[in-house]
Amino acid sequence: MARRRRKSSGGSSVAAVLGILGLVVFIGAAIAVFTLLRLKAGEATQLDADLCPVDGPRSVTAVLLDVTDPISDITKIDLKRQFQKAVAEVEPGGLIEVYALTSEEGKLKKTFAGCNPGDGEHADVWTTNPKKIQERWRKGFDDPLKEVERGIGEDTAATSSPIMAGIQRIVIESLNSLASEGKSKTLYVASDMIEHTSSFSIYKSGADYGKFANSAAQDRFRTPLDGIAVQFLVFQRDTNKPIAELPEFWGTWVVANGGEVTGYKRLTGIE
Repeated sequence: MARRRRKSSGGSSVAAVLGILGLVVFIGAAIAVFTLLRLKAGEATQLDADLCPVDGPRSVTAVLLDVTDPISDITKIDLKRQFQKAVAEVEPGGLIEVYALTSEEGKLKKTFAGCNPGDGEHADVWTTNPKKIQERWRKGFDDPLKEVERGIGEDTAATSSPIMAGIQRIVIESLNSLASEGKSKTLYVASDMIEHTSSFSIYKSGADYGKFANSAAQDRFRTPLDGIAVQFLVFQRDTNKPIAELPEFWGTWVVANGGEVTGYKRLTGIE
């Protein structure tokens, strides 16, 4: 009777070794992925109470709303659309501050200040909670700015319009602050641009920069606009002579103070 041959254990040994190697590779890959996700989560921008990066905003946008005189309904609608565009251009991590001009020289009403924390649309689903991020953006940024937008044009008429003093205040206290140094800076001025103070009044002198330069207002409202892009959103008044010269007047003033005019847009309607 022939003896039975023992089955070779070589095949099963190779399979076992390959299985162990596969398991080691899998565990190594899992550890690498976990480590990478931890690193990415650690790189997430830390925000302060204003939803700004703790190391400072990425850019700064300021909006000055001059509604010291009533504006028409159609102008109000156009202004709100322009305001929406300005808000939409604020990058994640960018700061936006909104001010309302008052008749008291240099006194402004701040209606919003905060950074765009970024919405959930572009959030990393592996390292963050997009739904939570979207809710934070809505409550801390989108909703408050929509509330500001709804209030545009609802203020009452005032006895003066100190536009230069308002710009000066924003530049000194915000755009030229230490946190804003080296950042992209934009200033929107929504106004009829008819400066009217005891130092200088376009109603009285016209938009004559020569007369302004010889007035006390030139030194009184000197403003360091270096590195600031200025955009004007202008309400049109039924005063043809000043309106015709306003773009040149304000362009000269901005450049004389070191700034750059990047837009001068006349809004729809005439008050």
